[in-house]
Parts: sequence; C-alpha cells; structure tokens
Amino acid sequence: MAQDYSIIIGTVGQGLGVSSDAGETWTKIRQPIPSEATVRALGVYPDNPHRILAGSDVGIFRSDDNGTTWEKLDSPFDDLQIWSVALDPTNTETIFAGTRPESYRSRDGGKSWDKLNMGVNMECPIGAPRTTNMIVDPRDNRTIWAGIEVDGVYKSLDGGDSWVHLPELGPDPFHGDIHGMAISPGPTTSIYCTSPFGIATSTDEGESWDYHYFPKFSEKDNRSYCRGVLVKADDPDVMFVGNGDAIPGITGTIQHTKDAGKTWESIDLPVAPNSVVYWFGTNKAVPNVIAAASLYGYVYTSTDGGENWTKLKKEFGEIRSVAVMPN
Repeated sequence: MAQDYSIIIGTVGQGLGVSSDAGETWTKIRQPIPSEATVRALGVYPDNPHRILAGSDVGIFRSDDNGTTWEKLDSPFDDLQIWSVALDPTNTETIFAGTRPESYRSRDGGKSWDKLNMGVNMECPIGAPRTTNMIVDPRDNRTIWAGIEVDGVYKSLDGGDSWVHLPELGPDPFHGDIHGMAISPGPTTSIYCTSPFGIATSTDEGESWDYHYFPKFSEKDNRSYCRGVLVKADDPDVMFVGNGDAIPGITGTIQHTKDAGKTWESIDLPVAPNSVVYWFGTNKAVPNVIAAASLYGYVYTSTDGGENWTKLKKEFGEIRSVAVMPN
C-alpha cells in the first residue's frame, strides 16, 4: 500500500518525531533520546529496512522497530555533534560517523569506535569543519567518501585507514562547502556533491568536477543555494536537489532531473517552502516514497517517485534529517 510507511524527522532542539502512518499522526521520542536533543543524522540499515541509526548531540542511538523504541550505543560522542552516519552495505557491523570535524569507525556494530585520521583542516570559514556526509561506495566497500563543510571531498581506498583530499571543486572556498553527497553506480559512475553554488558532478572518481548552477529566485540573491541531494533508489537517472534562495532563506524548491542531470526542472510544490529545502529521505524497499523537508519545518511526501507531492499538516521547528521506512 502506498501509505504503509513510516517517516522519522530529526530536529534542532526538539529531538525525534516518528510517524507510523505516512505522516498523519506523530509521536515525539522522549527516552532514551532526550526530547530536546538535536538529531542531524539518520541512517537506515541497508540489510534491514526497519533498523535505523540516529546521530545526535548526545550520542548515537539505534532502533529495530521503525523508530518506535531506541537504545543508546556505547560511543565517544556524548560531547560531539554527529553530522552524518553511514553503514557498510556488505557488512552492517561497520558503521561510520562524521562529527565536527573528524570521523569515527566501528567494526563491531557500535560496541567500540576508532577515530579516523582524515587530515581535515581544523579551521575553515565557519570555524571547525563538519563531516556532513559519509558514503560507503556500493561498488567496493573499501572505498569511503566524506564530504566536509567547508573542506571539500575526502576519499579512502582502504576502508578508512588512510585518506586523500581530492581536488578542489571550484575556485571559491565555498565550492567545497559540501552539503549533500550521492553516488550513482552504472556504466559510468557519477559522484554528486551539493554546495551553496549548485550541484557538482564527477565521472572520474573525484579527480575533476563539473558544476551546474540553478537559477536565482530573484536578482538580489547572491546565488541559488543548494543543500541535500537524493538519487532515486531504483533509478539512477532520477535525482532531487534541495534548493532555496539562501540559508535559511525565505523560500525554496525541489530541483528534479530524469536524465542524470542533463536537464533540470523545479517542482511545483502544493505550498511554497518557507526556507531552503534541506534534506530528503527514501528507502529501497519503497523506492517511490520520497520525503523532503524544508529547514524551517515543512515536510512534503511523494508516493509516485516524485511526480506529485503533498505537504503534511504537521510542521516542525527546524529540521536536520529525514528517513523513510516501510511498515
């Protein structure tokens, strides 16, 4: 059934919201994740669509029942901001967590953690950088990608033991202000990164990048600001980019392509976003279900692969992460 899915929303200062009926009703998680926690990262297990990790400012948590109940994992993260989580699709005992600024790896399902020596710059234009994205390459689980806000893209070819800082994405430091990342495997694999400028694509394993710049919302805007990026779970040619006039901005849209980025169109949402469209959620078990959230609390859902969208009645304060899970 199209409506038989759950949505989980991670917020700034308001913990987690969980809906088991496609967004009709919501439960606020209060234990063990505090109701006032900030949850910036959600990661659904690739081998179990009902199991999920939540990375917060008070540790990392796991649920085995679509977010209904949670347990806290032992970790060094109680005093760190977790900005991203990633799971090895071939061995989900291996978990990566991106913090501010460095990253960590667990090889035993979260029982113990090693700090990774990535070599990320300790200072950047926003202070300490943030590891906003980590991806285990679906073609080879020894290849790990990391996107840094603001320090570009890092890559490991040995499971995270050593890292290389890839070439700059553009002439401005904020071309390397990585907000979203995605990989689209295929005959020619593409790596995608979003930044304040637009979406960058590499077809040579990150050695060079081509930028696509979206139209400004008005002439007075500095640029057309981008945040999250999502490749449709069952069609690598279909992608979505969260777009807005600024951060936080006063309006936004979802940019949509059906030809792997050759052409783009702005989706006509039923209610205009009140800020930049910040993040997306989907799940390979229900690939036509997509959730999108604006930074300031609007949530939109599509059950037909992004062709049509509905705005949920429930509104949140400030959203940082989104996940979709089948019931």
